This record gives sequence, C-alpha cells and structure tokens, in this order.
Amino acid sequence: MNKRMLKAVFRFVSLTAISIGVVMSPVQLAAQELARSPISLTSDVKIERVEVGPNGREIVKLFTPNDIVVVPGDKVLFTLQVQNSGVEPVPGFVATNPMPAPVRFTSATESWADVSVDGGLTWGKLANLKVKTKDAAGTAEVERAAGPEDVTHVRWVFVDPIAAGAKKTISYRGVVK
Repeated sequence: MNKRMLKAVFRFVSLTAISIGVVMSPVQLAAQELARSPISLTSDVKIERVEVGPNGREIVKLFTPNDIVVVPGDKVLFTLQVQNSGVEPVPGFVATNPMPAPVRFTSATESWADVSVDGGLTWGKLANLKVKTKDAAGTAEVERAAGPEDVTHVRWVFVDPIAAGAKKTISYRGVVK
C-alpha cells in the first residue's frame, strides 16, 4: 500500500469512521429526537515509533500520519475522546469504530471493550469469538478461533451514564499490514 493511500485511510478514520449509538427506551428516544445529542466524539490517529534518545535509551514518540511516511509494521494508536457537553447524564452510550482495512487490530486499552469479527453483527471478547473459513482443500467450511487479523470493529458500551460535563478517553491499537 502506498503512502498516499495510507494517509487517505487514516484521514478517513480520524474524521468520519466513528459511529455512535445510544441505547434508549422509546420515551428517551423521542426526547433525543427533539434535542441534539450532547455527546461529541473527537478522534485522533497517531503512529508510534521507538527512537533512541540522546542518552542512548529508547523513547516512544507519536506522530501524525501526515508528518511521516507510514510503512507496514508501524504501530497505530486510535484515540476517541467522548464528551458530554449537556447538563444531564447520558445513559446507555455506545461508541463503535471500524478497523481500517490496512490495519490489523492488536488491542483495546479498556478491558471492557468488545470486538466483532463479522462486520459488527456479533460482539464479544476476542478469545471467545470464532470465524468460519474453508478447509485446506477449500471445499468444506470449518470453524476456528478468531485472531487479531479477523477483527472488523471495536465497540465500547458505557455501563454507567456519562456525567454532564464529563470527558472520557478510549483507545485501541493496531499495526499497519
């Protein structure tokens, strides 16, 4: 994948790839339709590189994809800041982020994050998910344990309401394929 394509993907992810869902009762949903959501998400993408500092020790540095040449093997940090600018707590908030095609999932910072390996149809911890593939001959369908390369989405379901004025940061990591 060339530099221009990678930058376009990271720009897309950082600007538009976040989908937001809020689980609400019918009454809450009607009220939500009348008023704009006080929840906003700000996303950021950084490339993590290790450099040797002046004292000879390794230092982890973060760069924007536009400031460097992104290459396979680069570590990527996706960060989402969730902010409630309203005057009331927001219950049942859900944030979902797709994995960009040129990036393989490695981890989510929060232990309570779930992943999907089927385009967002089912969710769970990676260790508990399965994928269906063809056998070595390509004739029969077999089921195997899902791996990081199978992750298509990451999702956070906020169990507690997000308090008025609160800011929360969630993140996940990947590596450029």
